[in-house]
Amino acid sequence: MRPLTRSAPQTDYRARFRDLVFSETGIRMPANKDHLIVTRLRRRLLEGGFSDLDDYFEHLFDGGALHDEWPLIIDKITTNKTDFFREPAHYELLAKRVIPEAMRASERRHPCRFRLWSAASSTGAEAYSAAMILAEAAGTDGQLDWTILGTDISTRVLDEAMRAIYPCDQLDPVPQDLRARYTMPGRGTKESTGVARIVPELRRRVRFGELNLIDPPYPVSHGLDVIMLRNVLIYFTEAQQQQVIANIVGHLAIGGWFFVGHAESMIVQDHRLAQIAPATFRRTGD
Repeated sequence: MRPLTRSAPQTDYRARFRDLVFSETGIRMPANKDHLIVTRLRRRLLEGGFSDLDDYFEHLFDGGALHDEWPLIIDKITTNKTDFFREPAHYELLAKRVIPEAMRASERRHPCRFRLWSAASSTGAEAYSAAMILAEAAGTDGQLDWTILGTDISTRVLDEAMRAIYPCDQLDPVPQDLRARYTMPGRGTKESTGVARIVPELRRRVRFGELNLIDPPYPVSHGLDVIMLRNVLIYFTEAQQQQVIANIVGHLAIGGWFFVGHAESMIVQDHRLAQIAPATFRRTGD
């Protein structure tokens, strides 16, 4: 993470906080949304014994606590909505077209190296959903050599993704045959009741790391086959959206696939991309 920007001293702590959040994450928090900040930070205020939001912000800006508190703040203010097999058309396309085309294009005497980046991975449901699809394909053709990278700005959700333990109801969208093959039910302790874990064979091929999309360059390989950047662009300004897309697309191979959220299709404006289907693009050139 880059050093946090410190503005000149001012008495309006709330404005300073909103400006800091925007500059460091791209998340807009207008003045009329102060109630949202209070809601998301309420537990921290209670735990720390702060009288109100301004008391907490004084602790951050004048008390020198900003650096230590920042990871917690990120966890609280970011939206981490995710589901297994959310927007299933992307996974169907991955299984029926993207992977088969990659396999046909590879030389049969060599492994087909397939790399996918889940660029706003949250707790890992997206990455592990894709992992199940890729594992199925590899089970049919052992030439497929695949790995997945999941990144997010929140260290808390990344920790959850690496543990790969989920309440069983969160796994309900997973097709039953895939759930049977790629999850293990919890057993043996009270804490394990009602949860399941992604099997080790998938966990070994999926790694996670912290990444801020508005803080390039990204420490991510180039020439990727698929990048999933779904349901995060909507939180950025128009200028930030286009800059993030431009940076992301640079990591795609020519012919690589770019998936965004279905509410984000109209946001994508990059001359290197051609739209193939709703929320689905392919890199055509430089």
